[in-house]
Amino acid sequence: MKSPPRLQVDARSPIPIRRQLAEQLRHFIEGGGVARDEALPSIRELAGTLGVNPNTVARVIEDLKQGGYVEARRGKGVFVAAAPPARPSPRLREGFLQEVVLRGAVLGMTADDVAVGVLSLAGIRPAAVRGVLEVLLVECSVAELDFLAQELEARLPVHVEKVLLGDLAALASRARRGGRWRAAVTSFRHLQEVEHQLQGGRSIPVIALLAVAHLETLHRLARLPAGSRVGVAAATTEAADDLQHSIADADLSNFALVGACLDQAAALGRLVRRVDVLVCSTAAAARVPRLASPAVEVIVDDRALDRRAVDQLAGVLVQHDADRLPSRPAAQKAARAASRGAAG
Repeated sequence: MKSPPRLQVDARSPIPIRRQLAEQLRHFIEGGGVARDEALPSIRELAGTLGVNPNTVARVIEDLKQGGYVEARRGKGVFVAAAPPARPSPRLREGFLQEVVLRGAVLGMTADDVAVGVLSLAGIRPAAVRGVLEVLLVECSVAELDFLAQELEARLPVHVEKVLLGDLAALASRARRGGRWRAAVTSFRHLQEVEHQLQGGRSIPVIALLAVAHLETLHRLARLPAGSRVGVAAATTEAADDLQHSIADADLSNFALVGACLDQAAALGRLVRRVDVLVCSTAAAARVPRLASPAVEVIVDDRALDRRAVDQLAGVLVQHDADRLPSRPAAQKAARAASRGAAG
C-alpha cells in the first residue's frame, strides 16, 4: 500500500487543499500511477504524510467515490475502482498544461496565478468535452489523409474518419441523416468544394488546415551562407507545396528557393544536382544519398499542422458540443418531469 508518487499539497496556494488533492489523485489514477484495484493509504496515513486535516482527506475520498474513481470495501479500506472514469487524452492535457504554465511564467505568472486567472474568467465557462469526438477529414490522396489524421489525433481527443475527395459526395449522401461528425476538416485548396458538398441538409462546420515547415527548419535555413540554393522534395504534391510555400513566406533573403519535386528518383536526381540544401520528407531523405553528392545538406521536415488551425478546430468542437447539450433550465425541467413520472 503506497502513497501515490509526487502527491503533495501547497497550503499557501489559493486553490483549496481539497481541490488540489482530489485533482492529483484523479490524475494519478487515470495515468496508471495508482493501479486499478490497488488500495489507497488510509485517511489517517494520507493526512499524516501530507500534513493536512483528516476531515479534508475524508471529503476528498468521498468526492472520488462519487466520481467513480474509488470504492470502499467493508473492513478492507478504499481501493481504486476496477473501471475508473477516463477523461480523454491525459498526455495531451499534460502537454497543454505545461505549455500554459511556461507561457504564463514568461508573463510573470506563477502556476497559481494561472489557475486563479482561469477560474476568474467571466463568461468563458464551456462545459468540458466528454469522450472522443468524430471528425471527418477530406483530402485528395491517401498519403495526405494518413498524415493529417495522425497529426489531428495527436493533438486533440478526436477520431478521424478519412475520405478521399472523390468519394465525399456519396458518403455525404449516405450519412446525411446520421449527424455523427462534429466538424469536417480539409486543406485550403479543397475548402470551397468540401463546403459545397456538405451543404445538402447538414449543419457541419468545415475547418481548413494548414501544414507548414517546422520552425527548426526555418532557423537552419536562416543560418545558411548568402547565395545558397535550396530545393524541396516530398512524397505528395500537397506536401511539397506546403513546404515550399511556408519557406517562401518566411521571406529569408540569404538563399534562393530553386524548386520543388516529388520524391521519385528521376525528378529528385535532377533537383539535387541544382541545390546546396534539400528540405525533404523522411521518405525522400532515404533516397538522397544515392542521388546527391555528400556536399548537399539534407534537412528532414515532415511538416506540422499550424497551431492556429488546431485551436480553431478545438473551439468549434467545444461550441458544437455545448450546442448539443440542453440548457440548464431545460435539463432541470426534464429532470423534474422524469421524477414526477417515476413517482406516479
